[in-house]
Amino acid sequence: MSPRRVVSLVPSLTEAVAHSAPGLLVGATDWCSHPADLDAAGVVRVGGTKNPDVPGIVRLAPDLVIANEEENRAPDLAALRAAGLDVLVTEIRDLPSALRELERVLVRGCGLARPPWLDEAAAAWQSPPEPLGARAVVPIWRRPWMVLGRDTFAGDLLARLGVANVYAGHADRYPRVPLDALRASGADLVVLPDEPYRFTAEDGPEAFPGLPAALVDGRQLTWYGPSLVHAPAVLGAQLRAALTAR
Repeated sequence: MSPRRVVSLVPSLTEAVAHSAPGLLVGATDWCSHPADLDAAGVVRVGGTKNPDVPGIVRLAPDLVIANEEENRAPDLAALRAAGLDVLVTEIRDLPSALRELERVLVRGCGLARPPWLDEAAAAWQSPPEPLGARAVVPIWRRPWMVLGRDTFAGDLLARLGVANVYAGHADRYPRVPLDALRASGADLVVLPDEPYRFTAEDGPEAFPGLPAALVDGRQLTWYGPSLVHAPAVLGAQLRAALTAR
């Protein structure tokens, strides 16, 4: 029988389920911000991605809990399973795996028909904007500085737009790199998303004097869900604007 009550521990997956089957979600994390009417729809907040309220989730009696191996902690997922809940864990490192895992969650996990937006997203990325031909550093945090490294979903999206991640070959997926090293990396662009750290025009670009700074929508860059339909156009425009302004 298809699940009728779903708890999502990942903002991207929350949006994907809510967009595809309104009313299926009964719980979501405090960080789940899309769609904007989750609270009005009666979706219960169950804590953060790294510190979910396990007893609270159990009390919701979901048929399925959806999670991600990177965003959620293994001990929390083990505790949910020990309480008798069905937990589906996704693993996403690039666009193809994102599309596969979204289908697994929505079709096989939630018992839905394949939503049209999944095909629209795949089509949008088959013909992205003209490659930008840039080399970039992509900070995701400061104090300390952390950047995108190897095997990341966001790095794959940037590569498909013609932006090569300078640290794509690093041994770590999210390495800590001193600011002096970032400045000396040979990049000709710094990409500053507004999540997980909220970089702004006043907080981020000043650390890279002389280097074009692209302030990009973090949801378009890091979320795997309905935003993928418009992400090529949105990100492409934001990146191109930074490069042409130099």
